[in-house]
Amino acid sequence: MCCCVNDSCKIDQLKKCSMKKILLLTGVITFVSFVATAQSTTFGIKAGVNVADIKVSEGTDFNSKAGFHAGGLAHIHVSKQFAVQPEIVYSMEGGKNGNVIRRHNYINVPVLAQYMFNNGFRLQTGPQLGLLVAAKNKVGDVEVDVKDDMRTAELAWIVGASYVIPENGFGFDVRYNFGLTNVLQVSSPEARNMVFQAGVFYLFHGRHK
Repeated sequence: MCCCVNDSCKIDQLKKCSMKKILLLTGVITFVSFVATAQSTTFGIKAGVNVADIKVSEGTDFNSKAGFHAGGLAHIHVSKQFAVQPEIVYSMEGGKNGNVIRRHNYINVPVLAQYMFNNGFRLQTGPQLGLLVAAKNKVGDVEVDVKDDMRTAELAWIVGASYVIPENGFGFDVRYNFGLTNVLQVSSPEARNMVFQAGVFYLFHGRHK
């Protein structure tokens, strides 16, 4: 538990608890990936477009902003129908509100559970850890670094689908990332990243099911 007798101590304890949660999630991701490498594993690369917005608990939401994502993946067969797919992806996120543009750039680490149909289609879902690498606000021609106002990590949940062409390893992927945690340092208002992603990927080794 995280408890303390004064406000300063409470803040320190809350920060420590948040870091523990992040370290725990990272440990789970590492463990799953390590255990699963004993199974059939195929590596790949991916890239695509983002349509991102920011949901604000009190005030006006930030509307859709276009961006891109790119990274690598490991597709790990657990059985004929099920797979685990950890990824490392650079993702440009944020949103627009009038003439204000927020740019949140992350290194995202999703770990997806996939159900694979025999025709190449897949359904996928799972958690994602996002590590903030840059955050800027742009108003007109003026751009300000606001990374210090942002939390260094966020959690999201992913739902989506993909299709792979078994003969050559090329595929298509669509997903929606639901932000679960506040991206701002302040507790109120809360702001959460919401991101629709569409892209392509390539699995090495050519033929793949």
